[in-house]
Amino acid sequence: MHVITFEEPGLVRVGLEPPVSLEPGSVRVRTLYSGVSAGTELTAYRGTNPYLSRKWDTERRLFVEGQTHAYPLAGWGYQEVGEVVEAAPDVADPPVGSLVWGVWGHRAEAVVPAAKLTGHVLPPGADPLDAVFARVGAIALNAVHAADLHLGDQIAIFGQGVIGLLATRLAVLSGARVVAADAIPARLELARGYGAAETVDVRSGSVAEFMRKRVEGADAAIELSGSHQGLHEAIRTVRKGGRVVAAGFYQGDGIGLRLGEEFHHNQVQLVSSQIGGVASWLSHRWDVERMQRTFMELVHRGEVAVHDLVTHVVPAPEAAAAYELLDKHPSDVLQLVFRFEE
Repeated sequence: MHVITFEEPGLVRVGLEPPVSLEPGSVRVRTLYSGVSAGTELTAYRGTNPYLSRKWDTERRLFVEGQTHAYPLAGWGYQEVGEVVEAAPDVADPPVGSLVWGVWGHRAEAVVPAAKLTGHVLPPGADPLDAVFARVGAIALNAVHAADLHLGDQIAIFGQGVIGLLATRLAVLSGARVVAADAIPARLELARGYGAAETVDVRSGSVAEFMRKRVEGADAAIELSGSHQGLHEAIRTVRKGGRVVAAGFYQGDGIGLRLGEEFHHNQVQLVSSQIGGVASWLSHRWDVERMQRTFMELVHRGEVAVHDLVTHVVPAPEAAAAYELLDKHPSDVLQLVFRFEE
């Protein structure tokens, strides 16, 4: 069965791995589509992911000397969709023949605990390609929840890639007035289609100054570009006591992030949002599983459109060229999906 592997920085191989035995309580899933999270996966492709140079101590929740992961890295997929082709005798749900979404990596087939697929069966008539957005949609929803939005809030969202566009739509559904910021005009046009009231091309203007010409500053900002300069501008954009949700995956030193300026003088709240958990003040009611299911329900009801965000569907054997495209020409791609064929 095909599996996509990062052999070393910049080197991708599509090889074969043997089938895994079906264990009690599990199902065998044959992959149809596997979505790429460009930000996270490019850190593995480029060799900048902190797990490659530091060890994550799960008990102390600190990065320490060592290494969490090492090359080769096999099956770093972010969100998969497939058909259940076999089930252990003790499994009735999900049934054989059903289409399910989950996380099992960029591989043609996987054995998955059935419990991890509870509630992940696609309804009749649903497009399986839409389900590659379950996890990135949950990331966007998590960031919107962390912003603690209220009806009528003025919010700026930095970065209108896939997750930023989904966050724009979810913030609008939450009752906020959204100003979307990006450097790519086509993405700003999509943001308007997702409900952004106004857009700012960051190449030609300051979002902070734009907001202050209209209001005293944003009530909240969500930063999803992964740029330290973007985070600094998000901090400048919010009003005194405003909240900034840092939801991008920032790499390296924070060049351009100056915490002695607006952050200090405006008493800005800076909150991190990451898909490993939900905002602490919501954890008694929400978890990541509920985030994913909620997002997929919005998709199935037609309240969030995702299909047009898919710009590239690439056969899995062409993975090396796909990652090179993401690395060298990121503005040409929104959602890239690998297609697995039997």
